[in-house]
Amino acid sequence: MTLIPAEDKRGYQLELLIVFSMTLGLSGLRSLVRLIDSLLQPTPLKQQSVAINVPQARADLLDLVAQLLGVLQLAAWGGIGLYLLWRTGIKLRVIGLDGTRKLADSLGALGLAAIIGIPGLAFYFAAWGLGLNLAVQPSTLDSQWWMSLALILAAAGNAWAEEVLVVGYLITRLEQLGWRKYTALLAAAVLRGSYHLYQGFGGFIGNLVMGLVFGFHWQRTRRLWPLVIAHTILDVVAFIGYTMLRGKVSWLP
Repeated sequence: MTLIPAEDKRGYQLELLIVFSMTLGLSGLRSLVRLIDSLLQPTPLKQQSVAINVPQARADLLDLVAQLLGVLQLAAWGGIGLYLLWRTGIKLRVIGLDGTRKLADSLGALGLAAIIGIPGLAFYFAAWGLGLNLAVQPSTLDSQWWMSLALILAAAGNAWAEEVLVVGYLITRLEQLGWRKYTALLAAAVLRGSYHLYQGFGGFIGNLVMGLVFGFHWQRTRRLWPLVIAHTILDVVAFIGYTMLRGKVSWLP
């Protein structure tokens, strides 16, 4: 990784500040505010709930349009990171978003999804049971004909925005600025945890661990597609699975 010359560092630091002030850094601050608000309520965290995918409009088709606009925003966030890297000579293959290793990337994604998904679900229920987390409802969308499609696209949008910005873009820039490998990894993982604070302390810790695992895998392989695909799988299972089981099993909050 080519280091940024000392005289150019301030410009790149400003770039990072602007990008994350518009995207996931701002989401992290908003999540912190929401967590503080939840802690100030007389009801314990365990007895409060938070929904991720919620209706955006009362009219059916308007709700669909609003959901799709949210996906478009996420796609644009990831696009900003890729564009800024490309402008400084970092191509898709450098961060692992080319199509040269489809099978290996797919297998790697399945492995990452299994490593994070099963322990992550157990950790969520443990954190919720201990009162460290709100009850998370992955979706409260009504059963419209487009619901499954919207949830799948939302999952893909979340995965794209987060993995491109927090791993491919942020870690690359921090390493270019001279940060040590594992310091950059930790910073990216803390950022990932921060914008999940609205879920509670469990949401922060769980996503911090996910960030460490995903970021380490990327630093070792320089392949970003496995992270995007694995994250998409995790969110699709959470969103669709919750929708199918909601009201049918007693152990779901």
